Amino acid sequence: MKIIKIVFLLAFVTLSLVTCTSTPKDKTQTFGKQRIVCVAKQLTELIYALGAGDQLVGVDLSSTYPPAAQKLTKVGYHRMLNAEGIIALKPTVVYHDGNVAPEAVIQQLEKVGVPMKVFPDAHTIPEVKALFDTLAAQFGAQKQADSLKTKLDSDLAKAIDNVKQYKTTPKVAIIHFGRVINNYLVIGKAGTASYMLEMAGGKNVMDTLKGMKPLSPEIISKAQPDIILVTDFGYDRIGSAEKLATLPGIALTPAGKNKKIYRIEEHDLIYLGPRTGENILMLMKLIHQ
Repeated sequence: MKIIKIVFLLAFVTLSLVTCTSTPKDKTQTFGKQRIVCVAKQLTELIYALGAGDQLVGVDLSSTYPPAAQKLTKVGYHRMLNAEGIIALKPTVVYHDGNVAPEAVIQQLEKVGVPMKVFPDAHTIPEVKALFDTLAAQFGAQKQADSLKTKLDSDLAKAIDNVKQYKTTPKVAIIHFGRVINNYLVIGKAGTASYMLEMAGGKNVMDTLKGMKPLSPEIISKAQPDIILVTDFGYDRIGSAEKLATLPGIALTPAGKNKKIYRIEEHDLIYLGPRTGENILMLMKLIHQ
């Protein structure tokens, strides 16, 4: 009888130890699945890259990468959000980077109790790596974040090496269609697009401008770009390099005369992310062809 009690006791202790022991894999599994509405394109791409895209139920119109994001319900442009559309998706949280509007929509979401989580807008490589880690902590995906950082470093090193082969520095203007103000804009020197352009061996001829300014004949003809890059929505809106050359002042530039006006995806140029190194290499080939 004593032997039976001892065996039972040992079995109980062993079972207790197994139950209380936690492995890294177990910790990953404790992260519950969320219903996320993400209204920041940089965050949307990173969530997918971290393997958590299945937790997204809605995105803003600027979240166009990866292609899977385009199949999700749209809740308006990030500066023209629709409160009813967001609430209808029954999100457990809304992710954004602070660049959201109108304020009335934000207040309405807060009023009905929809949690809002703000992440820092990353404008440098160290900042975007830190964002990888911050987002990874939401999903228990640090291993994926580490892999993304390693690949990014490798792609950037390749870009730095490849650009050495080019002896000229093309003068480039970048045009983006602003959907909020319904107008074509030229992108100034400060910002992600110029940083990537310089890494690719080009020069943003709008180096005296800050931010984005409405396209005008004076601005574009004075800059005399060799090449003009137009982000996808604006390019597709008009339809061809020939038609874009008819925009104010463009026909008077070397780019307009030589039809060196190229389409580029907004999500490849406007923000930093896991594909930034790849995108710089792509940009390099585009402006040096």
